[in-house]
Amino acid sequence: MKDVVARCAHIAPELTAAWWALPIRLIVGYGFMAHGYAKLARGPESFVGILDALHMPFAALLAWATILVELIGGFAVLVVFFVPLASVPMAVVLVVAIFTVHIQNGFSSIKLMAITADGPMFGQPGYEADLLYLAGLAALVLGGTGPLALDRAIGLAKRG
Repeated sequence: MKDVVARCAHIAPELTAAWWALPIRLIVGYGFMAHGYAKLARGPESFVGILDALHMPFAALLAWATILVELIGGFAVLVVFFVPLASVPMAVVLVVAIFTVHIQNGFSSIKLMAITADGPMFGQPGYEADLLYLAGLAALVLGGTGPLALDRAIGLAKRG
């Protein structure tokens, strides 16, 4: 058993050095795309109404910009296509969401309000999930995006 553990300990740094970013890419990329798709599926005018209610200037422009950032940025993270560049507008969307919507709800992203006969009832989420997305983007930008990167595969970014 000690031999197996010793061999795994020797192999693990090589594997984690190459593949640690993949789960972060999948979670952040899919998460952004899911949020962008949800805004499209409900109808962009619904999101425009939310931004109007928050007294955001140019609500229609901001709504479409947010949807596009979430869809295109999420896809860029998934396939690794200029992630440092795509991360900037993605981070802006997150910071704006924190300060216009989530900060008033506190830190926790899960607020169990009650258990009813219909099941649990939850309150509005705080800014915890936004911070986790920001941390994921920062990890990819600062630590690298790992293997299976489209921009490296087509020769637009350095290997490593």
